Amino acid sequence: MLSDLFGSSLLLALPDDVFAVVTRSLSPRDVCSLGFTSRDLHNIVASDKVWLAQCNKLGLVPCKSLIEWRKGVSSYKVICRFLVNIQPLLGIWVHQNPELGNVVYVMPGFLSVVGCRIIPQEVGPLGLEHGPTLWSPVFEILCNYEGSTTFFLHGRERGEDFVYPGLLKSVDRTCNVLLLEVEPRHQKNESKLAHSKSFAHQVDNEISRRLDSGFSKSQRIVGQKGKFVMPFSRLGFGDRRRLLDLVTTQARLNVLSSTNMLLFPLSRNNVVDLKRDLAVLYERRLLLLDMHTRGCMLLDLNSTSQLPLKPVELESNDSTCTKSKGISGFLKNGLKQILGKSSSTNGSQEFQKTTSSSYESKHLQLHDFLQSGGGSTIGLSLRATTMKLSSYRAWPNMNDSRFALYKLPMWAPKAHHEFSGLWGGTFGWPPGGPTEDKLGKALFFILISYDESEGKEQLIGTKILEGTSYVLHPNGSAMFIVNTAHPSTDSFPWDTDEDTNPVYVRQSFMGEGITNGYGFRYPGSKPGSLFVIRDGLLVFVWKESRSVLTLRRLDLTELLKRGERVPPLSPVSNFAYLMKTYSNVFSGFSNS
Repeated sequence: MLSDLFGSSLLLALPDDVFAVVTRSLSPRDVCSLGFTSRDLHNIVASDKVWLAQCNKLGLVPCKSLIEWRKGVSSYKVICRFLVNIQPLLGIWVHQNPELGNVVYVMPGFLSVVGCRIIPQEVGPLGLEHGPTLWSPVFEILCNYEGSTTFFLHGRERGEDFVYPGLLKSVDRTCNVLLLEVEPRHQKNESKLAHSKSFAHQVDNEISRRLDSGFSKSQRIVGQKGKFVMPFSRLGFGDRRRLLDLVTTQARLNVLSSTNMLLFPLSRNNVVDLKRDLAVLYERRLLLLDMHTRGCMLLDLNSTSQLPLKPVELESNDSTCTKSKGISGFLKNGLKQILGKSSSTNGSQEFQKTTSSSYESKHLQLHDFLQSGGGSTIGLSLRATTMKLSSYRAWPNMNDSRFALYKLPMWAPKAHHEFSGLWGGTFGWPPGGPTEDKLGKALFFILISYDESEGKEQLIGTKILEGTSYVLHPNGSAMFIVNTAHPSTDSFPWDTDEDTNPVYVRQSFMGEGITNGYGFRYPGSKPGSLFVIRDGLLVFVWKESRSVLTLRRLDLTELLKRGERVPPLSPVSNFAYLMKTYSNVFSGFSNS
């Protein structure tokens, strides 16, 4: 009796508001566990007040937005589950190619998360805070009524914007690589794959043999019904590219541009405008979820009659595609072409007979991959995984042949590391001010981190984006490195800012800044000083040239909410542009 008094009965006697405050100190998992201890506690733990407190504790979405989100789902518990699931995705993702324009920022949308590419651009005469930031949609993940997720890739073909539906495959809590893949899977009716003689049934026994002996457990992925699905990454690069092109060409949805322009609420001073944005986002979400539910994200390897799309030619010099009748014919012919290319890419039949098993394991054969999960369809998927990556000054070393984005580590400001995080700015003083021959200057994104070298702490400013037409400094290069233990004896070159207000220098450090020296990949450095200005600016000044890089801390979410959207690239390239280029592939868009 006494144990019951100080056990569940005490919790049950608490008012709802007090109970929500008490459970706020618990993790979502602990709250769920508490609900399993008794039926009465289960009913109280399921209340919206408890889970709203959990959502607020995560700190990912403002409380005002959470209240709007609740109108589209069954409970705050659903919202909390969605936020916990997608939390590892939030942040900055990059790829090495191209050198300009492959910074993707993942942020909350409306019952969703949205991946936005920051477009290289110039800062206008009004400065970074007032000019529109150009961005382009890459992907989004929506939360449905009961809390499961749906994935849409964005892209543009033949002058029209499309979305390409798929599945969010998995999200590791410590994920650092985001992979765009194709996977075999079952339809809801569990129909079995009836293999065509052109590409499938001859290799059934071979697949069984390889599943048993040719691949280790670490090289397999357990699919539906316990089937082993060979990893998409084991395919040769050409096969991966062609499969992604095939799926995105066929499984695409044309959403009206008027409906598809808004992906997240904009920064509004007018309450009426904000409510109108939310209404548009709500209707758009319902439309996309309905399209996704109808199964448009799958390509049936037997019959794709459910996709009312016209066949598109895979290779312009091949007449088989244009002679095919319907999507089914196109898909089979498309797979024939891919399988033919796969054979020539991975070796001729005579060569394959003479090769060792080690060569066979180097690249997975396409027909083996298509059958490995026992699926009757193939579809697009997004997988957030954890890989062992090396890095240099906070910039990850990347595999140039993966359709992947790599997460940048972000450190929150703290004592002795108060400058950690993302900064943006331009060359020159005053910051972003116009000159006689130019209205604006190139926008730089600089990631500031701390490292220790030879027992001394260093502050490193790593360049991740540059708003020029042709890149001058490689991504991942240190724009400046300063020793935080050595104050600078140099004086700041200016006494006033752009508004003729006095400039107050809080701190200054000695260091080195990037300069032309040993080529593009191995630039040199020259002495300089980093000045900490009282109004929140960081200014690095090169000692000899008197060049000035002026930085201000960025809030990317707010910048994008005030920004201007531009059209995306074609879908696969829009996710990760794998062609090496030092020019701006988005040079057709300007902030005019």
